[in-house]
Amino acid sequence: MFSYQIMKQIKWPTIDSKHLIVESKQMSALENEMFSSGLPKEALMEKAGIQLSRWFLKRKSFLKDGIIIIIGPGNNGGDGAVIARELFLKGFEVKIWCPFSLKKTLTINLVNYLTSIGVQKLIEPPNPTEPGLWIDAVLGNNQRSKVDYELIKIFERKFNTRLGNIVSLDIPTGLCPDTGKPFLNKAIQAHYTLVIGLYKIGLLQDSALPYVGKLHYIDIGIPKGHLNKLETKVLKITFKDIKTIDFPSTPRNSDKYKRGKTLLITGSDKYPGAAVLALKGALSSGAGFVSAILPEMVAKSIWQVSPEIVVKGTLRSNENGNAILFNALKDIDLTSYDSVVVGPGIGIDNDDWQKTQDFFKQFPGLLILDADALNRISKSKLNKKFFTERESKTWITPHISEFMRLFPYSKGNNRIESVLNAAKENDIDILLKGAHSIIANNSKAWQLYGTDPATARAGLGDLLSGFIAGCSAIEIACSKNISTESFAKYVLFHSFAASKCKKGSNALLIGNKLSKLMRKAKARQIS
Repeated sequence: MFSYQIMKQIKWPTIDSKHLIVESKQMSALENEMFSSGLPKEALMEKAGIQLSRWFLKRKSFLKDGIIIIIGPGNNGGDGAVIARELFLKGFEVKIWCPFSLKKTLTINLVNYLTSIGVQKLIEPPNPTEPGLWIDAVLGNNQRSKVDYELIKIFERKFNTRLGNIVSLDIPTGLCPDTGKPFLNKAIQAHYTLVIGLYKIGLLQDSALPYVGKLHYIDIGIPKGHLNKLETKVLKITFKDIKTIDFPSTPRNSDKYKRGKTLLITGSDKYPGAAVLALKGALSSGAGFVSAILPEMVAKSIWQVSPEIVVKGTLRSNENGNAILFNALKDIDLTSYDSVVVGPGIGIDNDDWQKTQDFFKQFPGLLILDADALNRISKSKLNKKFFTERESKTWITPHISEFMRLFPYSKGNNRIESVLNAAKENDIDILLKGAHSIIANNSKAWQLYGTDPATARAGLGDLLSGFIAGCSAIEIACSKNISTESFAKYVLFHSFAASKCKKGSNALLIGNKLSKLMRKAKARQIS
């Protein structure tokens, strides 16, 4: 398991409640440790309920048409009961409905108090066609199995009317907190989910997107001493973490060869544009020496748009327009490069990969494999054994289909676990691209959250692979070493540039924005 010693090795981002992501059982264990240290359960429920109430009171437009709180049998229901009390005492119209028998003494006592002060307890289910706020305080983090389907249907009717918001406490009812998938075919669809204490791993999975709405963090004051003991592998990173990224600074007297040397093997007659975009990404990194092996049509014209690119060779294509690498590689000394990226737009040629894979297995620098390089590996005789036969560091950047072709038997409750297991088994670092991209090595993972879905456009992966190649080459040239944390930083920065590109969301425009942001970031560090 992931221990405190490993946690201390993480330098970025800060290890705190806003960054840590946990499984449901880890959150329960943390709460139990707090209770065993002397914190009364009543105190934690009160604190959570008060913090949740403050969130609602800051959004009084949600409350103007009345509030119905659906209270479950356990502690999540207790949190909902505290909210009901606080909002009622502030003068808002509050009703509660308890669809199941209450089990926890604290929750039972709170509900009894609510009725004693005049809060209406509904006997029948609320009318979903009436306006007003519904608060889902049914099950929360401790749900383990399917919930009554009729309850889901009532919430579904409420959601579809668009008459008031649905807010779930901690986890939408019916959604597995570990997998991010509904126990049934459906779970409650919330407009907002209020995350209590720590982010649960299921909330950040792509499969959870239709159910969780916007996530808002609710701080309940978990002591750092407890967080340091927490066995965890996953950290959430967002655009707020951009300001804490430090890129390596090369000495002022370094020549271009000591400022990072990278080689891009990219493009084909079928996909020439991928080469241009990958080169754009590499140049935006600020690497000192960017060279490439390109399809002939790109090699002949690249000087007109990027004269600083050093063309080291050209790629012929087979009858299907896919690149043939072997003839170009046999005369190249790969050992002179800090990083090499292979794959964007090269197409698939299995015979060619059989001939060329030894060049890459023996390359002593950082090998970055993207797109069709991964597809070639998945179709090759060696298959994923290629990774374990390489002695030097390897980064791969698949999307989910490419990942599944490479690692069809990688098991896990969710994508994070699957990526961690694949990284450990194959001794590689993996970026799994998606709405919530994941970067992982054999013991740690970083997951992006809050990125812009409108920037999921063709060509951005090519731009990213080139950017990673250039940035990593600089860092290796400076320190002779590189970590997965750096991989995560590059991916986050690329996503940030895409979100800030006001001129449009195509890859070339985002490449221009990436260059400007990199210059600003490095200028900030120097100053």
